[in-house]
Amino acid sequence: MSANTPRQSPGAPKETVAGLLSRTARDLPTGRHEHHKERLMAHIEQAHHTQETASSTPKTRRLRLPRPAVTLPALAAAVAAAVIAVPAMTSGGGNGLATGPALTTQIGAANPHGVTQLLDQVSLVAARDDHPTVKAGQYVYIESKTADTFVKTVDGKSRLASHELHKRQVWHSPDGTKGWLIDPTVTDSPEGETLSLPDERGNTPVAYLNNPSYNYLTKLPTDPDTLLAKIYKETKGHGNSPDQEAFTTIGDLLGESYPPPALTKALFKAAAKIPGVVTVNDAVDAVGRHGVAVARLDGKSGQREEWIFDKNTHVFLGTRIVQVSKTGGPEDIMKPGTILFTSAVTQRTIVNAIKQVPSKDS
Repeated sequence: MSANTPRQSPGAPKETVAGLLSRTARDLPTGRHEHHKERLMAHIEQAHHTQETASSTPKTRRLRLPRPAVTLPALAAAVAAAVIAVPAMTSGGGNGLATGPALTTQIGAANPHGVTQLLDQVSLVAARDDHPTVKAGQYVYIESKTADTFVKTVDGKSRLASHELHKRQVWHSPDGTKGWLIDPTVTDSPEGETLSLPDERGNTPVAYLNNPSYNYLTKLPTDPDTLLAKIYKETKGHGNSPDQEAFTTIGDLLGESYPPPALTKALFKAAAKIPGVVTVNDAVDAVGRHGVAVARLDGKSGQREEWIFDKNTHVFLGTRIVQVSKTGGPEDIMKPGTILFTSAVTQRTIVNAIKQVPSKDS
């Protein structure tokens, strides 16, 4: 298909972290803070349990959520800096990322028919993809353009704002122990930040479904039914529903990983088996490319996640999350038609060194 580590101590009391999260949730992109909170708390619970039961040095796990503009490293920073006031809207400059009004779109009509046919076509393209194996010492390089809308609260007043469209670059070694990230929504440094392990506590987390390394992906089952059963089992209790979490997990793998062609084909065929998956005839990625989407509506949040493919070649273009219906409550400010997150994959390839940027025709 052409197409981080929370710095929370594993033994930190859950109630302390939960309190910090509740005070910072309003500053995360609407519709995603509960998702981040739930996954971070699950990570802390898991690490705490490991610390209590392991006879050797506890192994913590890295969580990786590339799609939303506020990823877990940023969430951890927000937790650590909960008392810092939200800055006023700026026009950019320096290393700061410019902000603007909410991102909006026309809501495309959903069609429950044609999902299997479209995903079959997409999987055939993935199976034909020239997909070289990543060797030790090499890195998976993924470059994308992303933007997001979020609720910004200043002096008790909330309004919608957006981060401007910006470049995101990430490098990962095949075993997942070395990496680098450049994303202005995560760090102010134009040089980016390391994703390399072990962490500051000397722990080397193990890859798993929601934070896979390339080596991990090569060992996943390629039978669609077996793969989908594994996804449901390992994401049980996460997200707003089992079906939505399974769809989201597959979407995360499409956005920022490098699954082998056989696995990519299996992922698409597994997605076709998830209840509630539809097609959207017209969807637009972050750089304005129109395509057809495979999508699923989260009934609880009113948000629809869309995977966008070229209408003619069926190559994966990117993803977006669109507010389709109002749900009431504290997030009622997010109106239908609001784009919460949008991305476009512009390059996905293999390089021979960390922070190496390939030419566009490589």
